[in-house]
Amino acid sequence: MTSPIKPPDGNWWNQPVNRRESIWLGLGVGWSLILFGWMSAWTRVGDQNPIGETFRVEAEEFREKLTAYKERAEDTDDGLVPPDQDVYIQAMRFQWDGAPVVLETGTEYDFHLNSMDVQHGFSLRPEDALSKQINLQVLPGYEWVVPMTFDEPGTYHIICNEFCGQGHRSMHGTIVVEEG
Repeated sequence: MTSPIKPPDGNWWNQPVNRRESIWLGLGVGWSLILFGWMSAWTRVGDQNPIGETFRVEAEEFREKLTAYKERAEDTDDGLVPPDQDVYIQAMRFQWDGAPVVLETGTEYDFHLNSMDVQHGFSLRPEDALSKQINLQVLPGYEWVVPMTFDEPGTYHIICNEFCGQGHRSMHGTIVVEEG
């Protein structure tokens, strides 16, 4: 059986490149450099980077902070009302300890997030608009302090979006935001 495509004659790799090919290669390389530069610059000036600070912390040390927070917080039917602007939430299989929380609109809160055991995904989304959400990774051994301000009252759901074991599907929490 013969191929309809004829192999090139001689040393084809030594042949000069056609002008049109050179133009397309130049455009491709140029566009690649532009995209690389854009990606590099956008990580420095873009608005998509996670905010907040992270600290190394032992799980038990964070647990003590969480326990002190829960003792100072006012316990209502809807959840814990924080005593100040700090909200402590610790992820563990298969719950969010420190939630549910009751907050006010227009107030900036510092969310202190930590994992007791394995990596968890912290997905916070309003009940009525699931397309608006924030996704963070909560890791054991780190405390992530994330400032958040809620502009709209309503119920916000905390969902673990990182598989963490058999009870992962039931790992939900809520934040109730009331008019401030």
